[in-house]
This record gives sequence, C-alpha cells and structure tokens, in this order.
Amino acid sequence: MNLFRPQPKAAPKRFADGDRLEIERCAVRLKVDGRARRVSLRVDRAKSEIVAIAPNARRLTEAVAFAHEKAGWMSLQLAALPGRQVIEPGGVLKIWGKAYRLEIGPGRARMTEDALIAPDDANWSLKILRLVKHRALEILTERTAHHAGRLGRPMPSVAVADPKARWGSCRPARPGAPAAIRYSWRLVLAPAAVADYVVAHECAHLIEANHGPRFWALCETLIGDPSPHRAWLRSHAAELHAISA
Repeated sequence: MNLFRPQPKAAPKRFADGDRLEIERCAVRLKVDGRARRVSLRVDRAKSEIVAIAPNARRLTEAVAFAHEKAGWMSLQLAALPGRQVIEPGGVLKIWGKAYRLEIGPGRARMTEDALIAPDDANWSLKILRLVKHRALEILTERTAHHAGRLGRPMPSVAVADPKARWGSCRPARPGAPAAIRYSWRLVLAPAAVADYVVAHECAHLIEANHGPRFWALCETLIGDPSPHRAWLRSHAAELHAISA
C-alpha cells in the first residue's frame, strides 16, 4: 500500500499596496500606481526607503521579485543617503536661513537673536524642537498672509505638522468651511527662498486646486521660476527629514 501523499502546494504570497518588506536589509514599500506602465523602483529620500511600484495589485509580486533582483542597487542607494542628525547642545540649526546656536541655559526654553536655549534635563532636545516648530508656525503664517493677500484671497487657517510625503497641503474654501493650509515645520530648515516657494505654491491652490498651466502661472507671479526651488527640495529632502530630537 502506498502511504505517500503529496503535500498541497503553498499558496503564493499575496501583497497589497502599502506593504513594507525588508529585502537584503533594505526597507522596501510596495505601491500601486495606475499611471505606471511597468514595474519600477525609486528611492524615497525623505523616508530612507525603496518604493517598489507596480501598475496594479496583481503585479506587486513581480515588483517584489524585481526588488530582490536589484538588491545590490538598492543597498548602494540607501547607503548614500545622509544619516540621522540629532539636535544636541553645541550644535547649530539654520531657521529661515539664519544660524542659531543650540545651548543649555537656566530658566524656560527660549529663542534669542542668535540662539535656542533650554534647561539641562532629559527633555532638552524636545524643548528645542518645540521652539523651532513655534517659530515655523509664526514665519509660515506671516508668509501665507503675504501671498494670500497678493492673490486677493482671505487668510486661510495655518498649521504645521511633520508629514513625510509632502511639504504642504491646501484645502480651498468651501461653503461653511474656510480655507486651510498645513505645512511641514521642516520647511524653515530650508533656505528661505525655497520655503517661501512652498508657501506660494500652497497659496496658489487657494485659486487653482490643480497643477495646470494657470496654477503654475500664479506661482511664477508670486515667486518667479519655481524650478530651482523644486530641485533643491528633491535633492535635500532626506537631509531635512534626518534632523530629529
């Protein structure tokens, strides 16, 4: 009597949009993009990870296989990204293009003409970070008022957060709800002209909610050619996101 029973084949692993994997010690995120024509890989410098892109969910398995095939390339790309930059006493942080010393001092956390100061305790770096975020809100609110005024639009509400995928977002006004703009606080760590471009970009969305020719014409009216600022952000996003407490 033959007692051998063939084992059923394991079902192939299924992947979903947004899944995160580790392939040869590289962080890989899966993404479905209906506009994509083929499977591809790109580096997300802000998140220090590789994005494996597929045109549809069925081809995510192919995207994973492609990532395994390109593991060497992925390792080189991630190794070239800047390391984490910790906020610590004795350091210097540029805010809106101006350098501020990071210091320990008695009393409440405060910002002076040329320094950010907080008492010497376990929360020193978090207190310094709060000062930076508060200053970011002040500056970005002021610049939003400037550009919205030039466009003849009412002042929107302004907030700062720490998104990883975008520098700003705009919700145009609608019946019963005023316009609102949210920025990454890290913008104030960029050169002032670059950060001001993002403010102008989001304010232009108060009129044009798309990225069509009229939208870009508004941007140019506010800050001139946006191309150099967009290029700077693409090149330095990882550096800005590497700064942490």
